[in-house]
Amino acid sequence: MAYIALPDESLPGITGLFNFRPETAAPLRLLAETLLRGESPLTSGERELIAAYVSHLNNCHFCHTSHASAAMAHLECDLSLIDDIKNGFKEIEITPKLRALLNIAGKVQKSGKQVTDEDVAAARAEGADDREIHDAVLIAASFSMFNRYVDGLGTWAPQENEAYREMGQRMAFTGYVRPVLQE
Repeated sequence: MAYIALPDESLPGITGLFNFRPETAAPLRLLAETLLRGESPLTSGERELIAAYVSHLNNCHFCHTSHASAAMAHLECDLSLIDDIKNGFKEIEITPKLRALLNIAGKVQKSGKQVTDEDVAAARAEGADDREIHDAVLIAASFSMFNRYVDGLGTWAPQENEAYREMGQRMAFTGYVRPVLQE
């Protein structure tokens, strides 16, 4: 049960919070839509992996598993690979460029000031351009906020990866901007 009284306690994670405050949900949904599905040189699958990775680092089960499920949908992978994100991408094939961007995202999760010239140079050496570096940093910063929103209000989350399959498909292929009660 969340720390605040939500109108529909059956809605997990951020969905219950979006239902609680539709006026704040709208811009947050638009931000997620822009970051994860909008125009970017990074694929939506790559961006979802960054969101899921940062959410894992923040120990936000709901956000990690829902965005990992969306990444699996984009990448046409089985949900069994969700836990591979926690294990450092040993099975999910990622490019050296994405690995360098994930390194930057992981540093942003701790503190933006931990990102160094060397981290950016390493990403550039793997082919990352300014837009990709920008997008990775903004996704990491935004998901740190989303994670703290979800966990700071004590929302509940299904534990099993399978419980996120439909949500991940919807996030991947329908998007984030939609009426609140469609969850």
